Amino acid sequence: YLYGNGITKDYTKAVEWFCKAAEQGYAIAQNNLGLCYRNGYGVPQDYNKAVEWYRKAAEQGYAMAQCSLGYCYEKGYGVTQDYNKAVEWYRKAAEQGNAYAQNNLGLCYLYGNGITKDYTKAVEWFSKATEQGQTEAQCNLGYCYANGYGVSQDYNKAVEWYRKAARQGETTAQNNLGLCYLYGNGITKDYTKAVEWFSKATEQGQTEAQCNLGYCYANGYGVSQDYNKAVEWYRKAARQGETTAQNNLRDLGESW
Repeated sequence: YLYGNGITKDYTKAVEWFCKAAEQGYAIAQNNLGLCYRNGYGVPQDYNKAVEWYRKAAEQGYAMAQCSLGYCYEKGYGVTQDYNKAVEWYRKAAEQGNAYAQNNLGLCYLYGNGITKDYTKAVEWFSKATEQGQTEAQCNLGYCYANGYGVSQDYNKAVEWYRKAARQGETTAQNNLGLCYLYGNGITKDYTKAVEWFSKATEQGQTEAQCNLGYCYANGYGVSQDYNKAVEWYRKAARQGETTAQNNLRDLGESW
């Protein structure tokens, strides 16, 4: 019922069946019920109830619920924001092989959220997640190679990992791959391909790519120079808080 597999999608009925199983202590159902409360599927959105059900499943050792509970602590959804507890729950899930938790734990190490910053450990956890094909981790590993975080700087490897993720639709990777083509980092400079990857990312609303596509139109990189289209793309990004786009509009004497 939740995903419409073999039956008409019906969130209300999904919740009804999850409740029956969850009340009998079935951890997967408890996690799914938490998901429904977090996203408002078949019930009013309620982060407190989402946390309640995630916690029941997490305390039974269910890795996906542990990861979700960690995410709630990281974002302050239904609980007081607490990076230390986020790390604690991410680690429990990551050590069971949950790829999402491995990636999120890597991010905690990368930025020093709830734990001492450690680029080497960040790379270690991103690498574990990439072994399972986790696209965000592929992008993050590419980012580490591009910046020399925890590994020797290597733009060729950055491009390799960005491309893996970008081909699977990961928008940050699509934007970053576009930047590699724009500036010739790890790959032959190719403005047309830069525009192609920025465009793919903009189709999913990636704001930095919207700004970068505007930049290409402003300068005639890979497209005919067109200030109107540049302003159009800058404005889309600026209205979503993208500061570079806002600054570019100011430079052009345009509002957003």
